[in-house]
Amino acid sequence: MNHSGTNTAPRRAPAPARRWLPALCLPLAGAWGTALAHEAAPAAHHVDPVTVEGHYDNAVGTSDAASQGTATARLIANRPTQRPAEVLEFVPGLIVTQHSGGGKANQYFLRGFNLDHGTDFATWVGGMPVNMPTHAHGHGYADLNWLIPELIERIDYRKGPYFAEDGDFSSAGSARLKLRDRTAYGTAEATLGGDGYRRGLLMNAHAVGAGTLLYALETSSADGPWQNPEDFRRINGVLRYTLGEGADTTSVTAMAYSARWDSTDQIPLRALRAGRLDRYGAVDPTDGGKTQRYSLSLDGQRLRDDGVLRFSAYAIRSELDLWSNFTYALENPVDGDQFRQSEQRSVFGFALSRSWDGQLAGRSMTNTLGVQMRHDRLAPVGLYSTVARTTTGVIQESRVRQTSVGLYGENSVQWTPWLRSLAGLRIDRFQFDVASSIAANSGDTSDHIASPKLSLVFGPWADTEYFVNYGQGFHSNDARGTTARLTAKGGLPADPVDALVRTRGGELGVRSEVLPGLQSSLALWTLKLDSELLFVGDAGETEPNRASRRSGIEWNNRWTPRPWLLLDLDVALSRARFTDRDPAGDHVPGAAGTVLAAGVSLTEDNPLAAGWFGHVQLRHVGARALIEDNSVRSDPTTLTVLRVGYRVRQDLRLMLDVFNLFDRRDNDIEYFYTSRLPGEPLAGTDDRHIHPVEPRSLRLTVNARF
Repeated sequence: MNHSGTNTAPRRAPAPARRWLPALCLPLAGAWGTALAHEAAPAAHHVDPVTVEGHYDNAVGTSDAASQGTATARLIANRPTQRPAEVLEFVPGLIVTQHSGGGKANQYFLRGFNLDHGTDFATWVGGMPVNMPTHAHGHGYADLNWLIPELIERIDYRKGPYFAEDGDFSSAGSARLKLRDRTAYGTAEATLGGDGYRRGLLMNAHAVGAGTLLYALETSSADGPWQNPEDFRRINGVLRYTLGEGADTTSVTAMAYSARWDSTDQIPLRALRAGRLDRYGAVDPTDGGKTQRYSLSLDGQRLRDDGVLRFSAYAIRSELDLWSNFTYALENPVDGDQFRQSEQRSVFGFALSRSWDGQLAGRSMTNTLGVQMRHDRLAPVGLYSTVARTTTGVIQESRVRQTSVGLYGENSVQWTPWLRSLAGLRIDRFQFDVASSIAANSGDTSDHIASPKLSLVFGPWADTEYFVNYGQGFHSNDARGTTARLTAKGGLPADPVDALVRTRGGELGVRSEVLPGLQSSLALWTLKLDSELLFVGDAGETEPNRASRRSGIEWNNRWTPRPWLLLDLDVALSRARFTDRDPAGDHVPGAAGTVLAAGVSLTEDNPLAAGWFGHVQLRHVGARALIEDNSVRSDPTTLTVLRVGYRVRQDLRLMLDVFNLFDRRDNDIEYFYTSRLPGEPLAGTDDRHIHPVEPRSLRLTVNARF
C-alpha cells in the first residue's frame, strides 16, 4: 500500500463500455441538462481516480498551482472533528470557528480574510453549491451542518482566482467535496460525550439492479458547556444511487436534514470581567434557530475516446429561522434588540463541461469548454424585530429572483517536457429581481464580468516543479443592495451597491518531493479587491467598503517517514490592508495574519503497538486587528485535539477523542462594536465581544463494521 499520498490510478484509463442513465435519472437530466462537477487536470484531461491511497494527493505533477491539492478519505477518517464543517480545515491555512449555536453556519478564515460565514470561499458537495447568495444572515452563507463527514471520498481544494471553472465566492479559494459512491463494508457507529453529546450513524451500500445504492442515517444532540443549554437536535439522511465505477459513473443523490438549537451568542468582555456574566453565560437566553434542507442532485462523468464529459444538476429547498441579539438593549432599551432573520429558498442549477485532447504543432493539448447556471428563489427573505422569539415588526421583507450564468474555456498545452501553460477565460452574467416591502427598494438590475486566467508550470527538475499563476475573479453583492434606495432602519437615502466586484490575484509557487516521503510546497501570493463585501444582516443593509490588498506566504508539508506514520505541517502568514487612505486606519478588521497547523497520525497497522492508532492535531490562529487603526486586537487561539483508538477485532474499533486537550480558555471569535446591557448608559459602550472555545471535552466512539 502506498501511503505517500501519490495517486495510484493512471492519469488516463481505457474507455469502458458506454452506459446510459437509468430511467429514474432521465426526468432530472431532461429537465436540467448535464453538467460539470469536477475540474480539468494540469496537462491532459483528468478523470476521477479509481483508487487513492495516502492522506494527501499533492505529488509533483498533480496540480496547476502550489496551493492546490487534495485531501483523501484516509486523512478525514484519521482526524477527529468537533463540527461537520471542520472537514474544511483539511484545506491548509483555513480555520473553522463558531460564534452562535451548533446549527448556524460556521465562521471561516483564510488568506487574510475573515470570510464570515463563507463569502469569498466557494464550497461544493457532490456537485451542489453550498454558498447561498442574498441570504437572510449574510451573503455567501455556507452551512455544512447537514454534511456527514464519513461520506466524503476526497476534498479537492484551490486558492486564488486562477481557475476558469471557479466563479462567484471563489476569490480566496474553493473546495469541492466528492461523495463516496460505495463502501467496502457497512458501518454502525455510536458516540457518547460530555455536555449531553450523542451521535449515531448507520451507513452501508448494496447492489441494486445495475448499480449501487448507498445509504446513511445520522442523528446527534448536544447541550454544550453553556449555562443556557444548547439543546441542539439534528437528523439527516442520504440515499445515493450510482451506475458504473471509476472514470465512467452517474450518481443520483437525495438528502434531507433538519435541526433546531438554542444559542449562546458572543458576550461583552466588560460583563465577564465585572463578574456580571459567566464565561459560558448568555445575555439573551431566547436566541436560537431552526433549519431544514432537502436536495436532489445528479453528478457524473463520461470518458470519451478524445476526452471527458462531466455533468451535474441539482434542486435544493432550504428554510431558516435565526433569532439573534448582538447589541442587547442599545436600540430598544425596553424590549431589547433581538431580531429574526428568516428565509425560504429554492435553488435550481446545472453545470456541464467537455474536454478534448488534441495536438498543437505536435504538442499535447487539452481544451475545455463549460457552462454553469444557477437560479435562486427566495419567497420571502426577511428581517423582523422580535421579543423572546415573538415577532413584533417587519424591518424589511423581500421576494428575490436571482439568476447567474457562467461560460468558461480553458486551454492547456505541454510546450516542452518542462513547460506547460494553462490559459482560461470566464464570462459571468447576473440578473437580480427584488420585490421589497420598502417600495423604493424594489427593482431589477443585471451585470456581467469577464475574468481572464493564466498559469505556467515549469519542470519537474529533480522532483521539483515551479508555478506562476495570475487571474481575475469577482464576488457578487447581496441582490437587495443592488436595488436599495432607502435604509431598512430609518428610511434614510442610500446608494445601490455594485452587483459584481472585481478581484485580481497572483501567485509564485514551488512544489518538491526531493526528499523521500516528503511533499512540500511554498507559495507567495497577493490578492486585490476593488471593494470589501460587507452585508450587515442585523440591519438589513449592504454597506460598501474600501478597496483592499492582501498578500502572504504559505508553506505546506506532508511527510510519510514510515508507511504507518503520517506528519503534516502548514504555516500561513498574511497581511490585509485597505488601499484607500482614511483617518480611521488601513487594517482590515478580523484578518488573521498567522495560522499554524501541525498533525501526527499513527495508523493501526503500525509495528510499535499493534491494533492501536491515533492522531494529534494542533492549530494556532494569531492575534488580529479588530478595528481599522489596530488599536484593539484579539487574543491568539491555540487548540489541540487528540484521538486514541484501538482495533478490538477486525470489525470493531474503539476511539476516544479529546477536544481542547490542554483546556485552554481561548476564544473562538472576537468582535469590537457598540452594545448596551440593561442599566448601562443609553449611548452604549464600545467593547470587545467574545465567544469562548468549549472547555476540554471527551467523546467515546464504538465503530462496528458489518
